[in-house]
Amino acid sequence: MTKATGRETEGRRERKRRQTRERIEQAAISLFLERGFEVTTVEDIAERADVSKRSFFDYFPSKEDVVFAWQDGFAEHLMRAIASRPVDEPVVKAVQYGLTSAIVSAADERALRLGELIRRTPVLNARDQFKYAKLEAKLTEALKARSRSEEESERLRLLAAVVIGALRVASERWAAQPPGGSLETFAHRFFADFWKTLIDFGSEGLQIRSD
Repeated sequence: MTKATGRETEGRRERKRRQTRERIEQAAISLFLERGFEVTTVEDIAERADVSKRSFFDYFPSKEDVVFAWQDGFAEHLMRAIASRPVDEPVVKAVQYGLTSAIVSAADERALRLGELIRRTPVLNARDQFKYAKLEAKLTEALKARSRSEEESERLRLLAAVVIGALRVASERWAAQPPGGSLETFAHRFFADFWKTLIDFGSEGLQIRSD
C-alpha cells in the first residue's frame, strides 16, 4: 500500500474551502488586472466569485491580502526547489539554480502583469517590500537543512540575507529590461555578475585587514 498525501487526504469540507478560496483569488486578480486595484471593490470581487461579501472576509482580511497570497506560494516553491538540488552540490550553485527555477516557474504572463500592477500602485508597492523578509526566512530554512554544523548554518544564514538583497536588485533590473527577453538567461547572467562582485568585495576586505 502507498501512503496517501496532499490532496488525496483532503476531505470534502477542506476541498470546498480550498476551491472557494481559489475562486475568490482568481476573480480578484482578474478584476485588478482588468480595472485596476484601487477602483475594484470587495463587492466587485464577491460578485465575480459568486460568494457573499462576508464569505470574502472569511478567507481574506482585505483585498491587499489577495494580491500577496501568491507570494506565500512562491516562498514554498523556493524551498522545494532548493531541497531538490543534489545534496553534494556546492551551495552557491544550489542557490542559483534553485532560485532561478522557482522564479521562472512562477513568472507566467499573469504573474508578470501582477508584478507591474504592484509596482505602479503605491499601497501595494509599499507592502511588496515585506515579501523579501519572508523569502529570506524561507531561504535560510532551506539552506540550513543542507548544513552539517552550527557554524555552517550561520554562514548559510548570512548567504541567504545577501542573496535576497541581491534578488531585490535583480527584480528592479528585470523590470527595466525591454520586453521579450528570457528571464532564465537574465537570472543566470545576474548571478554570474553577483558572485564575481562578492569575490571582488571579499578581496578588498582581506586587503583592508592586511593594511
